[in-house]
Amino acid sequence: MSSPELVRVWPAAGLRARAGDLELRWIDDDLLLALADVAARGIHDDDRMPFYVPWTRGTPEQVARSVVSYQWGVRPLMGPGRLRIELGVLVDGVPVGVQGAGGDEWPVLHRVETGSWLGRDFQGQGTGTRMRALMLELLFAGLGADEVTSGAFVDNPASAAVSRKVGYLDNGMTTLGREGRAVAHRNFLMTRDRWLAVRSANLALLDSPVELEGVEAVRAVLDPE
Repeated sequence: MSSPELVRVWPAAGLRARAGDLELRWIDDDLLLALADVAARGIHDDDRMPFYVPWTRGTPEQVARSVVSYQWGVRPLMGPGRLRIELGVLVDGVPVGVQGAGGDEWPVLHRVETGSWLGRDFQGQGTGTRMRALMLELLFAGLGADEVTSGAFVDNPASAAVSRKVGYLDNGMTTLGREGRAVAHRNFLMTRDRWLAVRSANLALLDSPVELEGVEAVRAVLDPE
């Protein structure tokens, strides 16, 4: 866990959301190494690629380095008007994946795009749905978002199913380049009104009271006025 001194200087380090056995928290270096190991053990089959950037290609060591280098690179991007958070996902204290969100012009738009991954050892247990529901609670109730977007390639129906289960609305299609080929990508949107409409159902999925920590300090960074 982050020290009080670090949280004072870098408020994002104190960001945390918890619901029962499920926790989202800032990724310090110890947690980062554990998450790199989770990713190195595999996230998807070799003939699949659910990500726009194919960072899961390579040896286990290369995948682990990709996780570490990406997370180190994202850390300093958080600042006034710019939301960038990457949170480790833990179940009963065990690291299982990452849930992230990012958006620019926060004071004007209050809009973010989310992304996530879950280690293959922990898939098929409902964790992906619960972590998405908890992230929505953090973004809307904690940080004051007005819109949250997500997306999935059409050959990744599991991700699309999770988006729909927590209440995202279909928001059209785009075509993206992935590993040298054009692939259809499905977009999803959650507005504040839609979140309020599905909030009770998502809290029922979490099945425990939600605890949020560090949100006021992060809001002060995002919108200093």
